Amino acid sequence: MAFRAVNSRRHFGLQQLSSLAWAGRTLLGPMKSCKFVVDESSNESVLICSAVRLMESLDLTSAAGQLLNETIQAQNKEFKTGMSTVLFLVGAWSNAVLECLQQNVPVSAIVSVMSEGLDSCCEKVKCLQMSVHDVNKELCSSSVRPSTSESKASQIPCHSFLNRQIFLYFQKDISASEELVPRNSCFPQEAGCNFNESLVSPLASFGSVASLVRSVDDSSTSVISGSGVSASSCKQKKLTHSRYFSTLAKSHISSQLGNSQVYLSGQSAYPCECYGLGHLAMALSHGNQLSVKLLRSIVAYQHKRAECSGSSQFNIAEIATCCLPGLPESYSCVCPGFITLVSPEQAAVIKYFQDKPLWILLMDGDLTEQYRHLGFTKPRNVRTVLEYPSLQEGGSGDSWLSKMLDSLRSLEVNLVLVKGNVCENLMERCIANNILVIGSVSQNVLSAFGEVTSAQPVTYLSQLNASCLGSGVRVELWKGCDERAMELGELVPVWIKTQGIPLLTAMLTTTVASKMQLIEDQFWTFVYRLHHALKDGKVFLGGGAVEFLCLSHSQVLAEQSLKLANKNAVKEFHSPRLAASSSEFKSVVLQALATGWNQYLSVVMCNTAKAASEFEARTLIDHHLQKAADCGSTSAYVLKEFGRGDMFTGGSIAFTDSGRDVKVYDNVTAKMEAWRRALDLVLLVLQTDAEIIIGPRRTQLLNSHSASEFMFL
Repeated sequence: MAFRAVNSRRHFGLQQLSSLAWAGRTLLGPMKSCKFVVDESSNESVLICSAVRLMESLDLTSAAGQLLNETIQAQNKEFKTGMSTVLFLVGAWSNAVLECLQQNVPVSAIVSVMSEGLDSCCEKVKCLQMSVHDVNKELCSSSVRPSTSESKASQIPCHSFLNRQIFLYFQKDISASEELVPRNSCFPQEAGCNFNESLVSPLASFGSVASLVRSVDDSSTSVISGSGVSASSCKQKKLTHSRYFSTLAKSHISSQLGNSQVYLSGQSAYPCECYGLGHLAMALSHGNQLSVKLLRSIVAYQHKRAECSGSSQFNIAEIATCCLPGLPESYSCVCPGFITLVSPEQAAVIKYFQDKPLWILLMDGDLTEQYRHLGFTKPRNVRTVLEYPSLQEGGSGDSWLSKMLDSLRSLEVNLVLVKGNVCENLMERCIANNILVIGSVSQNVLSAFGEVTSAQPVTYLSQLNASCLGSGVRVELWKGCDERAMELGELVPVWIKTQGIPLLTAMLTTTVASKMQLIEDQFWTFVYRLHHALKDGKVFLGGGAVEFLCLSHSQVLAEQSLKLANKNAVKEFHSPRLAASSSEFKSVVLQALATGWNQYLSVVMCNTAKAASEFEARTLIDHHLQKAADCGSTSAYVLKEFGRGDMFTGGSIAFTDSGRDVKVYDNVTAKMEAWRRALDLVLLVLQTDAEIIIGPRRTQLLNSHSASEFMFL
């Protein structure tokens, strides 16, 4: 067998990575260019903007493609964000490594120098980290801008109010906020709460109303425990003269909130919408305003529950989604409880349950005869003659179905939530007996219902007894804003609710069926981006600021290495090549690392239409690099330009909300982990990409003039 390290012209693994990554270049940046994926078998198309969905749609038969898919899946599993960054940098750095190989740089030098260079960049960009508390405070103060229709007295700058010790107070208990939500529309865990009307209103603007007031002795409490987000500097006073809280406005809002649900259409009319993390969420949304509106309701609901439970941590485990194509996006809303899609036959059972409290059963596994829990082992010294009688013709398959149905009927079970699959025959029998069975329910939904109903999950129906059941659950058909039950196509949305449940369902709707997956992916990406920001307690400056600093730093390191190489060459004039070779290699590799950052910024600028071509984008980048060099400190230059908001993608501006510019921020851990995963994959393929030849061709190679290129094993 002959073994040969593939030369730079035939380094197939890196070439495959580069080709695959090039397909996802339009998915980079806050302004993504989506792609249509067409199913050849059904001719149906789906709109995607995620690297994960792209990898799922490609035919990844090569080893490099499989490794790329696993890398992106790992990033998605841990962070739910940064997958497009991984995909693009894999391609950019693969090309950069190929350029190094063309210049005969040893593989060992590429691996060591690129790893050290990325570590140095990660250390350098720490200066661009900002605490969540500081970011939210800055965004909150900068967002208060007077309207052009305001009087001259209201046009005083925000800082002059602060100098007079006038602050923003986000009211939780004053009458102004109470007037925004009807008294009968209370949240769960309150005495005498009518749950049929306890739905979340986006007009609460994170449950708070901003007012310009004088400072008093009382101070507000922290909104997010452990995240550093607080409003301790905010003070309280009621407004007596306000066009927002006049009698006319109050009656108008109350009439809007009279329905059982308030849908998230249009912008809030309030001058400030930051309830602990509102503006931070907007800065992390990267322009996804629909998800921001949904999150307002989620945070308001969770904070209201937290006032009773004592913990106000933003909890993504209490969030579920339900996708309902066929309705306008204005129908999107957030509802307490669990909403899912069922068949019309199952929906018919719900009419029998109307306005009746139900007994609920939770199944932690599949509801099938063949299901065995994870780790199940058969008894020893037992010979199985026939394990599944129902699979044989003429067998007693009805015996298991009858026993399971009798167990449910004997305990008067009305609703069964199953984590896994459900036997179709059992489902039909349950429907005939007015028992609603819903399968493929996530673990967090089961946990939420178990917490409030005292239901104990069981693995098999043979374990069922009265102590396992929960009570107090109600089921009804989900209704739209026009108070009509939605029955679209073959599936019907069903709403399962109970008082005080720590679960919210975000209803995602769109009239374009192929856009449904896109909307859901964007929502979860945004939610996890906020979750990781609060978990880290810090964020990066966005808008390309971090990547620009990495680019500048890599080029500086490359220049220093080149100067050192020339200096050593002069000293060691007897053998200048040997003395300067290591430093020269280092300079070439660091410049290749910088090329990846340069391509990243160029593509982002092209995707956001801030540059007409890659040439124009690189010209602008070089212009900023020169100005940063003249400034003497790249980090200081970046901080200055970020504050001005005129750098790269329109500066740090992602979008405009209610007449004001919103800065962009990124996650810290997720972004740096995306960098490391991309480089690790490239270096792994670089070191393992080789050609192995076996068979009769080995003898031919042994006698050929190219035998010196091979290592014979």
